[in-house]
Amino acid sequence: MFDVIVIGGGVVGGLILRELTKYHLNVCLLEKASDVSMGASKANSGIVHAGFDATPNSNKAKFNVLGNEMMEKVTGELGVKFRRNGSLVVAFSAEEIETLKELKARGEQNGVSGLEIISQERLREMEKNISDEALGALYAPTGGIVCPYELTIAAIGNAMDNGAKLETEFEVVKIVKNEECFVLSSSKGKTIEGKIVINAAGLQSGKIAALAGDSGIEIKGRKGEYILLDRESGDFVSHTLFFTPTKLGKGILVTQTEDGNILLGPTAEELENAGTDTSAQGLAFVIEKARKMCKNPPLFNTITSFAGVRAYSSKGDFIIEESKTVKGLIHCAGIESPGLTAAPAIAKFVVETLVGGSLRLIKNENFNGARTPDYFFKNLSTEEKNAIIARDPSYGKIVCRCEQITEGEILRAIRANPPARDIDGVKRRTRSGMGRCQGGFCQPYIAELIAKERGVSLEQVTKCGDGSELIMGVTK
Repeated sequence: MFDVIVIGGGVVGGLILRELTKYHLNVCLLEKASDVSMGASKANSGIVHAGFDATPNSNKAKFNVLGNEMMEKVTGELGVKFRRNGSLVVAFSAEEIETLKELKARGEQNGVSGLEIISQERLREMEKNISDEALGALYAPTGGIVCPYELTIAAIGNAMDNGAKLETEFEVVKIVKNEECFVLSSSKGKTIEGKIVINAAGLQSGKIAALAGDSGIEIKGRKGEYILLDRESGDFVSHTLFFTPTKLGKGILVTQTEDGNILLGPTAEELENAGTDTSAQGLAFVIEKARKMCKNPPLFNTITSFAGVRAYSSKGDFIIEESKTVKGLIHCAGIESPGLTAAPAIAKFVVETLVGGSLRLIKNENFNGARTPDYFFKNLSTEEKNAIIARDPSYGKIVCRCEQITEGEILRAIRANPPARDIDGVKRRTRSGMGRCQGGFCQPYIAELIAKERGVSLEQVTKCGDGSELIMGVTK
């Protein structure tokens, strides 16, 4: 029996799992997909928000500011790239200038430092490609950028290195609570027991709550479509550029990613059935807004488009609490933006306050919070590279030419916690296939490496789990 079971392998569930391993607890994470970080944590903007947008005294406001303050330490320990590039909320009318003043006052009430409203002239100095129609901006220097799936994978991998267990392809379809524990059953007939269950299941968190006997959690989905530009255009902007927010969210943004690309999006489409397909209409809207924000965005350097679905609560705030009707069931639901930023603080609160209210927490003196990044080789000096190649010649072979990723890094991703089992799993860990050719050159060789390492046939290797097989059979 586990002390704590976490449902949901996103950034919130992953950081909670890692936080739990700081104590002498037997813990497990359940994920219904074939890999972690397959929901909202796979496809979002990667923005570390400063905290000026959320309503004061809300969970969003509190955990946003705390999470922002914690992000540098957490990413540093986990070997995840993070940079405070600063955020600019751009105004295009006198009315929007007034909104910026309201945002500044709200941010200061939330505890955000360094906020200032800058003039049109200074905005042009800071961003050479800003639209001529822009009149000014709210500048938040504490805003930043991080890779969301890299942070999720690193947190879960570090938790596993410290003793946590991961169960993928475990879709929870039944939850029974008896006098001693919860008994969770999967769609494949597997069962697992735990004293406490943490519901961090994203879009499915309302369903998980209902399975456990709590019908008070209502979760809906909102789809966002994105366009990603090649790193050749990476200096087009240097800050994260926002429009003034609406009731649907923070709107289309133009930003650098931590890996040097330019990201445009997302849209905000209310969904009955959550899907991640892109549409001509949605991408056209992203382009329209990007052209309003900036002069001549380099759309000719588009290398891919994608969509993600973010869960939100009908209450309009994060739901972070023990169930009012089911003792031992802890909800982390409706974690929409700024959920990525808030995740480290949510994890700390959930473990120390909510789990700690039921279980005795004894510090794990052997906890090691450090983790080596899955890809790192190209940033080393020549001397460092040669030393590694001397120990392991696989690091001397470039497999992904666009991103300069070596065979050694790919093999490490397949072997390390949590192990990559398919093409997209390797891509998320190493960036192989994320460059200009989008895997056109490296994918076949990576598939061969996966097959060899996992001891399966090439026909069994998938792009992203069952139903996405790459090869049907041998032709000659």
